[in-house]
Amino acid sequence: MSPRPAVLFGGISPEHDVSIITGLLAAQALAGAGHDVEAIYWSKRGDFYAVDPGLNPDAFVQGVPAGATELQFHVGAGFTTKGGGFGRKARQLEADVVVNCCHGGPGEDGTLQGLLDLAGLRYTGPSVAGASLGMDKLAFAAVCTSAGLPHLPTVAVDPNDPGAAPFDGPYIVKPRFGGSSIGIETFASWDDVSAFVRMPNPNLRRGIVVEPFRDGAQDIEIAIRRHPELQLSALSKPEKGGAIFDYRNKYVPGEGMTSSNRETPAQLPANIASVARDAARAVAHLAVVRGLARLDFLLIGDELFVNEINTIPGSLTKHLWVDPQIPFPTLLGDMIAEAMAGPGAAYSTEGADGSILRSSASIASKLG
Repeated sequence: MSPRPAVLFGGISPEHDVSIITGLLAAQALAGAGHDVEAIYWSKRGDFYAVDPGLNPDAFVQGVPAGATELQFHVGAGFTTKGGGFGRKARQLEADVVVNCCHGGPGEDGTLQGLLDLAGLRYTGPSVAGASLGMDKLAFAAVCTSAGLPHLPTVAVDPNDPGAAPFDGPYIVKPRFGGSSIGIETFASWDDVSAFVRMPNPNLRRGIVVEPFRDGAQDIEIAIRRHPELQLSALSKPEKGGAIFDYRNKYVPGEGMTSSNRETPAQLPANIASVARDAARAVAHLAVVRGLARLDFLLIGDELFVNEINTIPGSLTKHLWVDPQIPFPTLLGDMIAEAMAGPGAAYSTEGADGSILRSSASIASKLG
């Protein structure tokens, strides 16, 4: 009997709306492949709801759709319906695995992954460690550089003391923790960067990084998966429509990343394609890739640089698997199989038998 998936989408993130599209795409593809699917909507307020997986995105324009059932989350148990009057009893949501379609924010930075681990739920996509690394631009850049992969200089900036320019401009300023080009700005001079980072900005409150900005750089993408074996998708060259490939270029056309303009497979020199594929294979292991990830590069002249990894990418990279050609339901099914095959999180209090507490002196004596 195949595992019963619960597709989780939405979340407390600027990418909330895009996550709804990805989640509904996944839920309806799984249902079409014969799976008995639950759909869980994570509202902007942070509440969870069971919803009809057959809904269209416009049902969520005003928030929680009609007919939704509020859920509760319990450590050690996972999602249950709410109990209440008139004899209503709480019921555990019947799901063997959570298909995580939450882009950005706590859905992609390790927070949700940790919560699901505490509940003993298996889930697709990155682990806590992989999600945390993928969301931290400074740490990911350092890992790539230490492994000898080409990456542009990436430095952290203190908004209270930006200091001197770390390299020649122009500059691109990014949130250290964030994705999908939200909150990214470019500046010609370091004085402009310093003035910008000193201003209050919700996108930058958790950290700021700066890299050299190279006008005319071409974005290149590739999807990665490691189950049932390490595989790479076709390379793709998205159309930026501006100086940077920003959030609007990626998602506003309609069906998540699927409808953005791109050349797939990208027509690239053989040596550039080879460097990209070698780097992607290395990153698959360095970044502990699980599920379907997308690795982004910058092509500057005849030099290719690793840029960022997106561990829960828009449309779950379905648009990139044209060579090899892998249907979306197969990609989803393999993600679920990977989640079910893993060891799962297990925590234990073995050894905490009270002996240390019994032999310990009073707290007052330890305070000096």
